[in-house]
Amino acid sequence: MIVSMQKGATPEEIDAVVQRAHSLGMDVQLNWGTDKTVVAILGSNTGQLPTGTFAVLPGVEGTTRIMKPYKLSSRTFKPQDSTVSIAGVEVGGKRIVIMAGPCAVESKEQLMEAASIVKEAGASVLRGGAFKPRTSPFSFQGLKKAGLELLAEVRERFNMPIVTEVLSTLDVSQVAKYADALQIGARNMQNYALLSRAGKSKRPVLLKRGLSATVTEWLTAADYLLAENNDQVMLCERGIRTFEDSIRFSLDISSLPVIKRFSHLPVIVDPSHAAGHYAFVPAMAKAAIAAGADGLLIEVHPNPKEALVDGLQSLTPSDFTRLMQELKPLAEAVGRYI
Repeated sequence: MIVSMQKGATPEEIDAVVQRAHSLGMDVQLNWGTDKTVVAILGSNTGQLPTGTFAVLPGVEGTTRIMKPYKLSSRTFKPQDSTVSIAGVEVGGKRIVIMAGPCAVESKEQLMEAASIVKEAGASVLRGGAFKPRTSPFSFQGLKKAGLELLAEVRERFNMPIVTEVLSTLDVSQVAKYADALQIGARNMQNYALLSRAGKSKRPVLLKRGLSATVTEWLTAADYLLAENNDQVMLCERGIRTFEDSIRFSLDISSLPVIKRFSHLPVIVDPSHAAGHYAFVPAMAKAAIAAGADGLLIEVHPNPKEALVDGLQSLTPSDFTRLMQELKPLAEAVGRYI
């Protein structure tokens, strides 16, 4: 249930709504808007409460039931678009933010070269995996802490914020110590313990869509992060598993306008994991911008032929530089810039 306060409602009136909710065994989340405050009433049995329970309180403008399972990520709770700051880089504004770098951190030399390449081409955020979830236990699992230290070193060298994946609740504190933004991978989208722990870190979080997750399930997962009073949440569309086998994953471009209609959260698109092949990445990246993406997450490797992870879907330096030039007029066409 959403309780909209009148413009100019006093702190005492807002607190009265909060205390009434608590007295009924409910949790609350506040959205302090520029004009008015919105109070989300959270609980398993809010549907049984009469709307008049809160409508009669002083300073209340109106109450609305949220019929969808996601609440805090919905536009009913927050009508205006949210923005996320990754160490000063704003995601969700006019600028389309490009996050680029290797799938996995392999060595200092590789990471330094990759950072130099993507920054010179115009990327704003460096991506790179220190911990890698792999289907096979015999595949390269990442450099772990050593990879985090390399990412932090490269950040200082190139003045670029970094985003990297966290796999376990046990690793959240360590990764948050080094990273500017935490990535929750597709396989962990419904790892609710990890979501809650990542939310508590107060770091910006990039939440990837699960391999077979619906948009509703995706947004409900985002609520776990938002429920920890962490409003720095971004969604990442990376393709879903369908019956189509001509490509690695089907990039659900239609999810972008759906998200924009029903949620206030910014959306990033990862064309690399959807494509699975470098040849398809540029077209998917362009389609994402046309459909309203707030940013792109692109894999770039100095020498994809020698990559330890996902070399086939990684762009070469020249391919990435060319793509960045091709994306600029597209961004301008939709009223944005890179």
